[in-house]
Amino acid sequence: MNHTVKYLALFSLAFSLAACDDDGLDVRDVEIPQGYALSAGISTIFLNSSVAYDTQADWIDADPDYAMRFRDGDGLYDDTRTISGGLGPVYAGYSCGSCHRNAGRTKPELWNGGGSFGEGGSGSYGFSSMLVYISRKNGAFFQNYGRVLHDQAIYGVKPEGKLNVKWHYEKGAFPDGEYYELCYPEYSISEWYADSIAPEDLFCTVRIPLRHVGMGPMMAIDRHEIEQLAAKSNYPEYGISGRANYITEKGKLQLGLSGNKAQHADLTVELGFSSDLGVTNSRYPEEICEGQLQMQDGSMMGLTYDQLDISAEEMEDVDLYMQGLGVPARRDVNDPTVKRGEEMFYQAKCHLCHTVTLHTQPRGSTLLLGTQLTWLGSQTIHPYSDFLLHDMGSEIMGVGLNDNYVSGLARGNEWRTTPLCGIGLQEKVNGHTYFLHDGRARNFTEAILWHGGEGEASKNLFKQMKKEDRAALIRFLQSL
Repeated sequence: MNHTVKYLALFSLAFSLAACDDDGLDVRDVEIPQGYALSAGISTIFLNSSVAYDTQADWIDADPDYAMRFRDGDGLYDDTRTISGGLGPVYAGYSCGSCHRNAGRTKPELWNGGGSFGEGGSGSYGFSSMLVYISRKNGAFFQNYGRVLHDQAIYGVKPEGKLNVKWHYEKGAFPDGEYYELCYPEYSISEWYADSIAPEDLFCTVRIPLRHVGMGPMMAIDRHEIEQLAAKSNYPEYGISGRANYITEKGKLQLGLSGNKAQHADLTVELGFSSDLGVTNSRYPEEICEGQLQMQDGSMMGLTYDQLDISAEEMEDVDLYMQGLGVPARRDVNDPTVKRGEEMFYQAKCHLCHTVTLHTQPRGSTLLLGTQLTWLGSQTIHPYSDFLLHDMGSEIMGVGLNDNYVSGLARGNEWRTTPLCGIGLQEKVNGHTYFLHDGRARNFTEAILWHGGEGEASKNLFKQMKKEDRAALIRFLQSL
């Protein structure tokens, strides 16, 4: 039986101003089916299916203009780009949806080379569903390559190179005798379009795409609350001390929220179209091949540089689409094993970084061209993240999670706490359970065991639990 929870205190005057009397949505009432719990206030949806990440929140349907723009943005997000649609000349993916399938994480090509014991890397057709960052060991970019290695190209143009990965495996055991196995990747790059770069001169880090679920509430988060969390994040008994990342974007110093290292203040729609797809736009009007040796005579390819491939208005619709996506509610909240697992989550001190509850600012979020999404304002949300940087260690298996890649204030060993809302549905939405920035963790247990640095204490508390308590904690994560 369904029951209705009144959230009068959660909704600001902005909502009553934004919602018409006859629009069919009463923002004061949120229907919560039995066994579910809100994840993101008014953006919460109650789905347990393959489209749980790729469904609009109810407030989108309450506004005809938003609903139309959401559909347009969804179409552009999944539009398969061709040469005539601005793709290339070199690129990493052919659409947003190619790397973010169903607004989630496309299965990483790293693992497609023969199963768990195979080799991987760039796929047979170049498509990798991942980004490969390369730099010199001093942090400088290589001439003619830039920050991202593009392993695909249009006809007549060579890809910049191909990524190869070799997996290393190491077994361990919990104190109760149960065995586990961790694996880590060793990257190399072949088929350089220009002069080969010696491995000893190269830093290479790989990122599989982040889930786009919960992007709207995240962009509406009260920045002052994040800064307050940073001021309070000091738990010497557990070795935890988080800090905010600050970056200068669009000429303004801002708090970073999005990305693996909180290295962006927004959802980087313009950067995604440019760097990942090669689609020129008002912020990045030059082709990403500019300056590359192979493209110095780009005119012979029939390439033109005097018009943009996508407009700012279209990109704002994509921004609206991502921020208007619903956030799946927690499931099975009354299940005894899930409840036990939640107790273990707190017992392992996971909540000190994976902050359960945050709030959004009264004005909501702002899209690329200044459109205000007041529906997202004054919400209580449960992202399970403090959005702060934490040292995740460097010494596990001699490699750890230090990728030597600096982003804003974030050092190589520092990573933003990953939001956990919706994570339990990744397998249903995307067909895999690969986690962490490069997918090295094949399941929740491995993801926890990769925690080092500020996560070391929590990892050890998890390892010391009884087998059934470890299983309960995993079951709790699957409910998120």
